[in-house]
Amino acid sequence: MTTIIIIAFSLSMDAFSLSLAYGTLNLNKKDMLSLSFIVGLYHFFMPQIGVIVGDTLLKIIKINPNFIVFIVLSFIGIEMIFESFKKEENIKKLKLMEMILFGLAVSIDSFSLGIGLKVITNNILISCIFFSAFSFIFTLIGLFIGKKTSEILGFISTLLGGIILVIMGVLYLI
Repeated sequence: MTTIIIIAFSLSMDAFSLSLAYGTLNLNKKDMLSLSFIVGLYHFFMPQIGVIVGDTLLKIIKINPNFIVFIVLSFIGIEMIFESFKKEENIKKLKLMEMILFGLAVSIDSFSLGIGLKVITNNILISCIFFSAFSFIFTLIGLFIGKKTSEILGFISTLLGGIILVIMGVLYLI
């Protein structure tokens, strides 16, 4: 069980760090909860998908999962950079597709973990519940911290958040 908790914590750190940047968009509380819930759902289902079809899927589709993360994070980051130059002070409303893409970007590693999860434990369901709960909580915390940072630093925090997401996307390629 200790191993599963450590893995859940590790998996959620990716979501936490990226939600810090995304939180600078001054999201409303409903969107923050929705986004955290979506990330939690992804972290529940992606390891299970990895367990069931991961090995076969990676043999059929010859694409590096890190490349998908690069595309998604770069897209979100560039959008945030442009957003930082808008003079709006109102709270941003996220589109469902943005939430889905963000959730996908931070949960690709959960899919990869799922491929080898049976080596670690036979209790896949309990493991996925832990992965989901940790990622939900850490995403929400990251969004709140990012929002507070944005309130203090203004547009610079959104610009830096976007730049950080693009850099994180590039690092996935390296």
